[in-house]
Amino acid sequence: MIRKFTFAATLVTVALVLAACGSSVPSGALESVPDAEGELNLVVWGGYADKSTTDTTDDWALGFEDATGCTVNAQPMIDSADGVHLLQSGQYDGGSFSGDATLRLIAGGDVAPVNLDLIPNYADVFDTLKGQPHNTVDGVPYGVPHGFGANVLLYNTDTFADAPTTWDSIWDPNSPAAGKVSIYNGPIFIADAALRLKTTNDNEFGVDDPYQLNEEQFDAAVALLQEQNAIVGEYWGYATDQITSFGAGDMLAGSSWQYMANNLPDAPVAATKPDDYATGWSDTWMIATDAAHPGCMYRWMDWIISPEVNAEATIWFGEAPVSQAACDAAEELSPGHCDSYHATDAAYWEDVWFWSTPREDCNDTDEATTCKSFEDWINAWLEITGA
Repeated sequence: MIRKFTFAATLVTVALVLAACGSSVPSGALESVPDAEGELNLVVWGGYADKSTTDTTDDWALGFEDATGCTVNAQPMIDSADGVHLLQSGQYDGGSFSGDATLRLIAGGDVAPVNLDLIPNYADVFDTLKGQPHNTVDGVPYGVPHGFGANVLLYNTDTFADAPTTWDSIWDPNSPAAGKVSIYNGPIFIADAALRLKTTNDNEFGVDDPYQLNEEQFDAAVALLQEQNAIVGEYWGYATDQITSFGAGDMLAGSSWQYMANNLPDAPVAATKPDDYATGWSDTWMIATDAAHPGCMYRWMDWIISPEVNAEATIWFGEAPVSQAACDAAEELSPGHCDSYHATDAAYWEDVWFWSTPREDCNDTDEATTCKSFEDWINAWLEITGA
């Protein structure tokens, strides 16, 4: 597995040198890629760059080390708030962050603009993933995409013979899963409650963007979550926690990722995206403003979106790759992968709200409008969960 990356790594090294002749360079971004420093410290979603001693299917990190001489040290985050805190410690060169963290890191000056001319594989990235508001500010890019996916409903097939078509099973106090509902332990889940409000009772609170909520909308979402708390059996942080609880039959329905279903092949569980709404993620690799190893970080950002590597990484985790070239590579490794994850199915994503950062200015220019900040979301979530 490591050997197969050698040729690709040679191309990456040459391309990074040639790309330095690119056009405009964002202020604060590198103008050329430094020599590899021999080490790379990353904050990651679990599995994105881990090196397992028992599971070698995530060896794109090992292959990167072999190709570049950069030793990868990956620290998994519990949730986006934890990821932000870790990067702000100054101990990491960068990491993978979802949309509920990216704007906070950009606004805080914790991450640097990226010179995309130095990342040759970015040219092949789907146009729909370029210049997105969760990682681009005033036209300035702050990273490259890793993969994207929808947050799905994980359910016990003994309890639910047919795939649920709505999210009722995690909200209804009379749900067959009551008392054994598993919910993602992150304040960004408040957006799921806001979408529940948006899609029921004729949207009586007038929710538009579930991540930008005024006080009335926010209070209604919090109240809904407080009611839901009575049927929640666990708030999961690490994916392994939910895998364990569903594998043991302790949980029967919950908000999840396809990754969990993929890692429970022998349990009576399945995953589905209900018809009423869904949240999702589009993750971005970002470089810390004061990265100690920028040469290794830029090499990593190009490596992780190279076709075969991105195919390996997204197949392993259970998400859509970022380019057609990666989809083509994935077809050789796991036929039907991009179809299964709807990588090029625009209709599938029409009702998916990708995680974004709640902002007091409502993320718009209407100064008369005030929304709840992410600090408000964090404080409310702690109160909801009793943490």
